[in-house]
Amino acid sequence: MTRSGGRGPRRWIRWWRRQSLRTRMTVIAATAIAVSVFVSFQVASELMDRKLRATAADQLHADSRVLAANAERAGLAQVPLPPYPGSGRLVRVILPDGSTRTPVGQPALPPVSEDARRVAQGAATDLLESTDWNDGYRVYTLRSGDGAVQVADLADDSPINEFGFGMLLIGLFCVAGGALVGRAVARTGLAPIDRLTAAAVHVAQTRDLDADIPDEGGGEIRRLTQSINNMLTALRDSRQAQRLLAEDAAHELRTPLTSLRLNVELLIRLDRRGTLDSALPAESRTRLLHDLGAQLAELSTLAAELTEVARGDVSDESTELIDLADVVVAAATRARSRMPDIEVALDVSSVWVSGRPAALQRAVLNLIDNAGKWSPADQPVQVRLFTEGAWAVLEVDDAGPGIDAADVPRVFDRFYRADSARALPGSGLGLSIVQRVVDAHGGRAGVARSARGGALLQVGLPAASPPTTSEWLTAGEDTAVR
Repeated sequence: MTRSGGRGPRRWIRWWRRQSLRTRMTVIAATAIAVSVFVSFQVASELMDRKLRATAADQLHADSRVLAANAERAGLAQVPLPPYPGSGRLVRVILPDGSTRTPVGQPALPPVSEDARRVAQGAATDLLESTDWNDGYRVYTLRSGDGAVQVADLADDSPINEFGFGMLLIGLFCVAGGALVGRAVARTGLAPIDRLTAAAVHVAQTRDLDADIPDEGGGEIRRLTQSINNMLTALRDSRQAQRLLAEDAAHELRTPLTSLRLNVELLIRLDRRGTLDSALPAESRTRLLHDLGAQLAELSTLAAELTEVARGDVSDESTELIDLADVVVAAATRARSRMPDIEVALDVSSVWVSGRPAALQRAVLNLIDNAGKWSPADQPVQVRLFTEGAWAVLEVDDAGPGIDAADVPRVFDRFYRADSARALPGSGLGLSIVQRVVDAHGGRAGVARSARGGALLQVGLPAASPPTTSEWLTAGEDTAVR
């Protein structure tokens, strides 16, 4: 029973949700008018019924006083009662013995009630009562002499019924008019949304992101239009960034791919001629294979960096409270394995930050790799980590030639490489990845002149309070469970 009883409301809810906003507004407008008409009809009917009852009661009071005055002058038994004319008020005289007198030809009235008899006996002065006898009467009893007189009229509900029928017709017209007005209002009010929908469909079909939607209307419609235009602007910027990334990637990939292809083609031609051993001595062959390995490593690094850049800020790695010193030590260890000829000197202290460990380690590794490209073999890359106010500051210092003043503003730009760096391996993406990671963590990155004459790359991250002992133990337990 409970399930079947709940199907009806759910069915109506599903039907309502499937309707358009225009239909909903029309139904709401028509329903509101129908409820208003119904409430107005109920209130007006009640007021009209009370007014008619009060008017009828006043008339009965007046007629009964006239009849009572005549009965006191002539006596209850002799008061003249003209024959009933066929319509109008009904009268009756209650004699002291309980008998009654009525005009000739008058319809029969309901029997005298016990309350009316008490009025005739002097227990009360008057009484107004309604009866359900036959069609229903309103009877007013007034004490007169040793008995009482009664004046009655037939309860007539025809004015109320006529009023109700009129209100019903008016209500139907109002509901129909309300539905039409609601439909028109909905059509007018939703016209800007229709235009927005058409514009969105046009963008989806034509892929044209350059045409902004006209800013019409006000309030919510204007904010919606501005939001859509902002979304189109973001999509245009994203598409432009993708285009630039593809163009820059193609440009950067062209040189190592061309060199790799030429070397491979040379090996293939010599091998087909059978002159590989004679044309390429062992020393030259070793050098060529070394070049091929270096080119493949450069392509691998470039592909990884392009993937990192293309991903943007999208990452499945969660933010956690970490000791940045651990991240720096891990990045330096990886850098030493990649650049065995370069010494990495660490001077780090424990500094806690809130961040993504893998992303921060990649940024630190890129900073050390960049410094290793410029640092002489006999000069170490110095990495320092310390606290400065509310910031965790990381400095990577090399003893290379430094960065020209003209190149400083573009050091962290994507694919930017100074003229002096063209001969060195790299894609120009490493420091741009550093900048993106730092921005994602609410930090700042900069470059300055090192005291040793080289470049000093600085990264500042908001420092965090170290975990309490209980938090540290809980984290250790969680790690042990994993």
